[in-house]
Amino acid sequence: MSNPIALTLHHAPDFASTIIRLALEELELPHTIAIADIEGGALASPDYRRVNPVGLIPALETPDGPIFETAAILLWLVDRTGRLGPGPQDHDRGAFLSWLFFTSNALHTAALAMFYPHRPAGEANTDAARTAAHDQIIARLGLIEAMIATQRPRWLSVDHPGVMGYYIGVLVRWLILLPPAPYGLDLAAFPELRAVLAAHEARPATLRVAKADGLGPTPFTNPGA
Repeated sequence: MSNPIALTLHHAPDFASTIIRLALEELELPHTIAIADIEGGALASPDYRRVNPVGLIPALETPDGPIFETAAILLWLVDRTGRLGPGPQDHDRGAFLSWLFFTSNALHTAALAMFYPHRPAGEANTDAARTAAHDQIIARLGLIEAMIATQRPRWLSVDHPGVMGYYIGVLVRWLILLPPAPYGLDLAAFPELRAVLAAHEARPATLRVAKADGLGPTPFTNPGA
């Protein structure tokens, strides 16, 4: 970026806005953090609904107007900065877009079904819904693991930080921490992905966010430490 831009991130620690905060810190973009009082009903307020009519976080206020949805914000940041992912003219742009939206539409959605199984299935069917979500998560992480092993993408690698690493890292954090036994994720089953996430959690940007939001020293690979 040739000139600084004014950005405000509506954020709650350890919610999906953490993914965006990590990307902003990695990019070293000046930004304001607006903490959302979720329990106090801030997301339902008329002022916030003007930023995000869906009433969820994250939302990023930008010179182009407010943007909501995690993948949309990440893609906007990549395109505006030329960093943390392939640009429109790069040869690997198509693969990057495919896996970014797979992460959003398939992995993130399955994670939400694990955390809130009553939403799709009703209170009487939460065990079955959680089992189905667990099976989907393992299968989808397996696809990501195989992709890393066979394609070695620059945009999801040990050597290059990227929005994909931060997105998957936060999802994996939750999948280790939040599900009740026996549904918690064993990251050892995905060594290629684990190596990528270990590199991302060691980045100065991650350490800054982890300190600010109380995420611990190894927020992606061993979040309970």
